[in-house]
Amino acid sequence: MTDRTHKELTADDIAEIARTYHAWRGEPKDGGYEDVAGYCKAATLDDIKANDFVLTPGRYVGAAEIEDDGIPFEVKMTELSKTLFEQMADAAELDSMIRANLKELGYAQ
Repeated sequence: MTDRTHKELTADDIAEIARTYHAWRGEPKDGGYEDVAGYCKAATLDDIKANDFVLTPGRYVGAAEIEDDGIPFEVKMTELSKTLFEQMADAAELDSMIRANLKELGYAQ
């Protein structure tokens, strides 16, 4: 991902998209087509009509299933919160050091 909403496609990504398209078109060398949640869906006209002809991909493709890592939410949230608070404390310490250095250089507010 180049940022939160943009992904830079690799040659393998492009090849997989092309293979999926050709399979959807029915080209036997590319194997059979099947819908994959979060990736592709062959929507029918009835599907599109049911969505008031809105063509936003998420309405049809959906989201890929998320793998369960086996860690209960409460445990994961506790660990992530602890890490966040440690990072926030480190940030506050670094901010005070930066302010002290700026003051020493004559740029205090």
